[in-house]
Parts: sequence; structure tokens; C-alpha cells
Amino acid sequence: MTAPPSTAPTSTSGGASPAPGPRSPAPPGRGRVRWLARSAWRQLTSMRTALLLLFLLAMAAIPGSLLPQRGVNPLEVDSFIARHPTLGPFFDRLFLFDVFAAPWFGAIYALLFVSLVGCVVPRTRMYARALASPPPRAPAHPSRLQHGTTYVTSAAPEVAIGKAEPLLRRRRWRVVTDGASLSAEKGRLREAGNLLFHTSLLLLLAGVGLGAAYGYSGTVLVVEGSSFTNSLINYDQFTSGPLLDRAGLPPFSLKLTSFDASYQPDGTPRTFMAHVAARTDLAGAATPGDIAVNAPWRDGSAKVYLIGHGYAPHFTVRDASGRVWFDQYIPCTPRDENFTSTCTVKVPDTGLPAAGPNKRPQQLAFTGVFFPTTRLDPREGYVSAYPALQAPGLTVRALVGDLHLANGVPQNVYALDESAMQQVPVTGPAGTRRPAQVLAPGNPKQRTLTGLPGGMTLTVDDVRQFATFQIKSDPYKGLVLVAAVLLLMGLVTSLRVRRRRIWLRAGRGSDGRTLVEVGGLSRSEGDRFAAEFDDVARALARR
Repeated sequence: MTAPPSTAPTSTSGGASPAPGPRSPAPPGRGRVRWLARSAWRQLTSMRTALLLLFLLAMAAIPGSLLPQRGVNPLEVDSFIARHPTLGPFFDRLFLFDVFAAPWFGAIYALLFVSLVGCVVPRTRMYARALASPPPRAPAHPSRLQHGTTYVTSAAPEVAIGKAEPLLRRRRWRVVTDGASLSAEKGRLREAGNLLFHTSLLLLLAGVGLGAAYGYSGTVLVVEGSSFTNSLINYDQFTSGPLLDRAGLPPFSLKLTSFDASYQPDGTPRTFMAHVAARTDLAGAATPGDIAVNAPWRDGSAKVYLIGHGYAPHFTVRDASGRVWFDQYIPCTPRDENFTSTCTVKVPDTGLPAAGPNKRPQQLAFTGVFFPTTRLDPREGYVSAYPALQAPGLTVRALVGDLHLANGVPQNVYALDESAMQQVPVTGPAGTRRPAQVLAPGNPKQRTLTGLPGGMTLTVDDVRQFATFQIKSDPYKGLVLVAAVLLLMGLVTSLRVRRRRIWLRAGRGSDGRTLVEVGGLSRSEGDRFAAEFDDVARALARR
């Protein structure tokens, strides 16, 4: 049986192409440097390297989805490091809490971009040249190809070929005739889809990179009745790209008028809704709006998402004369599904006389646990039985000493350094003096602590809810969306379109009739092409 002819190129001398020999050694001196540079560039711009880098990029993004990220939730990162004192700092040194800003992630990203550019540009030039070139000429005996047949007609060879040309063109084949032969091809869009896929991937990477360079993300905690203005100083946490003009943030503001939360009877969350009064222009009128989970408020490219909420009791510290030294709502950090929350209050100015060897002014601090629905458990003590605000309670202990606020070292507002402080017993609403007392913010008779140094008192008279918002801006998300759509279109095209060719050659037989040989080749899906080839061959024979 005769083997099907190969489409591999042959040497100009007519013989078979010589087998590739060993690579020539690198030239010495500067020539060696150029040789190494060319070899490295060829390796980097190969499709195999691009696929490997794409795989590495996907693998490098896995820690960003498994571990908390500073750009999303810095408090959770600090909590993770505190819970894992050995593993946490090690992960931090590897930038695993800032994966998408890590140097090694940026290096993979940049190499993938360069590799794709080096792949796409030469292939695009080759594809443009291939579009301008005609299909290859018919072989001497097309019927000997993998898919081949013959038929006999009384028409002249040129007439037989001429009748076949319009039939193939109507079937959207690209046809070139040469006297008694015909070459037709179909499926050039396969390579176009492949190029569209890779070009779209480049656009996608560019859009993500530009979004990271010009975008920003931040979180802010707003108590009911308070406002937030979109300026850098008002953020609790803020990250931005290196090219962002931080002074030119969109000038919008939000006031949290109220927060609604509903729960199932078993405490399972049902709905969360933040009602806001928004201004897109600081001088304009406020318009009401709602922010819910997966329903952000928008202003241009900036979106405001609702990512959390909790409770903020109102603390008031007065001295013996009634002067107010502290008057503020303090957000408490939730620690379970029933919103049992830890509270930390720092009172730097108290008017108390200096004490200690350093003669520093005495400062006050309070720590406690807040319960939205207080219940006394025989084993665990005070617990929260339900996440809604039904019977609020607060256990409080007081400390006096130095808060280290004058050291110039930033502190976590939700944590307290007790190294230079001393706990003092306080008198509760029942008149007992203990290290810790229980207050009921909703009860006027059970909301005040006395017995503090200097005759000072602490009152917890109100509780409001707070909402945590994430403000995120990505001005190039439209480019990313368009690139993703084009990428899918290119992928579907490259997978569905098949490259195939058909050749015809006609010649006079010994009986004076014309013998037409038909042959075809397909680079993929031979079974499907066999059915298509048989259909075309029958149509040609009938014509």
C-alpha cells in the first residue's frame, strides 16, 4: 500500500530534507553574548514557555484565594499572624498576604506578557502573508491522498475544472484554478481565532495591569449617623496603583442614615441593608440610596460594597465636676456568629495628675465584651444568644497608666498595650466594687461605672450599628470585559473551525474521455472531513 504523500517541505535540490544535526557551538566573545540573547529570546517567546508561564500565574494566584489579603481585609491578616506566630511571619516574608502585589507575581506577569507579544506578533505577520498567498498547487495524483476518488466525464479537462469552480465557491471554498487543475481550501479562520485568542489574552493582561496601576481600593467603617468623604485621609485602609493621582479621587460622600439587619429564628442572617444619603458632588444635594450584599453603590468607575457590620456602643467619660473628657461611639469587633464583640476604649486626656517615675499624665483605658442579646450561661458566663440588638449588655474592666501614644509608633485602635497600665476595680450599678462590671446600655439604672481614679465615671448610654464599606475603582474593567468576550470568541473559533484542502486534476484518458482526480486533506477531525469530502466529490461528479 502506498503511503499518503507528506506535506513537509523538501529541499530545493529535489531530495529529502536533511535530518537536523547538532547545534553549532556558541561563538566566542561578543558573538557568544548575542547568541545567548537570541537563544533566550527564542525560548521565552515560544508557545511552550507562554503556556508554562500561564500555568505558573494560575498557581501563583492560589494563595491569594486561600489566605487573607491586606488589600481586602487587613484586620483578618493581623488576626491570622497572631493565631500562627511561626507560620504567619514566614508567609508575610513571602508576600503571601499581598500576593497580587508581590515581586515574584509581577515578574511572572511581565514575563507572560512579553512571551505572548513575542508569540503573537511573528505569527500575525506569517498569517497576513499566508492570506495573500494562493493555496498550494494540486499534486500530480490527488486521488492517492488520504481522501481521494476519481470520476470520468466527456467534457474537456478545462471545462470539467471550470464547472467545479463555482460549485466549490458556493460552498465557501477559496478556489484557484490553473488550466486542468484546481486548488481549494477552507478553514483559514482557525488561525485567526487562535490569534484572536492570544491577542485577547494580551488585552486582558494589559487591562488587569492598567487597572492595578490606576485603580484603588480601600475600606472604611461608618457608624449610623456619620458620613464618609472620598479622600485619602478618611480611609481606614487604602491601597492604590503607583500611577494613581491620590489627590484626584472622585469627590463623592456617603452618610449612613440607618442600617437594617434581619435574622432567622436560629440566628442565621437573612438580609443586610445600608441606607445612605449620597452626594456625587460635595456641593450638590444628597440623594437616598441603598447598599446591600452584591448590590453596590456606583459613582463612575468607583463602587462601594457592603462587606461587614457590627455594633458601636456610646462611651462617655466625665470627671467629678461633670466635665466630659471622652464622648464617642466605639465600634466593637465581632468574634462569633451571634456578634459577641470585643471593645477597646482609649482615653488619652483625663485631667488626672502625673504619676510614676517619669511623671507622665495618667491615661484611662477600658476593655470589654459586648453582647447584643445578653444571656447568663451557667457554664460559660455571659454570652450572646442572638445577633440582633434585643437585650444589649457589656462587661467592662478599667485600666489606668500610660497608653504609649506619645512614642510616635502607630497603634491598632482595636488592641491595647497593657504593659504600662494597671487594672483598677470599679463600682458597678449595684454598688459592688469588682475588677469587672456588667452594664446594660438600654437601662438608665445600669449603664454607669463609678469609682474610677479622680472620681471619674464611665457611662454607656446608647448602641448604634456600623457598616464596613469597601470602595473599589478599576477604570479599565471595560477593557477587561471586551478582552474576555473576544477571548471566548477566539477560543470557540479555533476549536470549531477545521483547516482542510481539496485538489482536482483533470486529464485525457486512453479512451478519449476526461479522468478527474479529486483529493483532500484535513489537519484534524478526519472522520468529519471524510463525510464532507464524499459529499463534495458526489456533487462534482453529478455536475
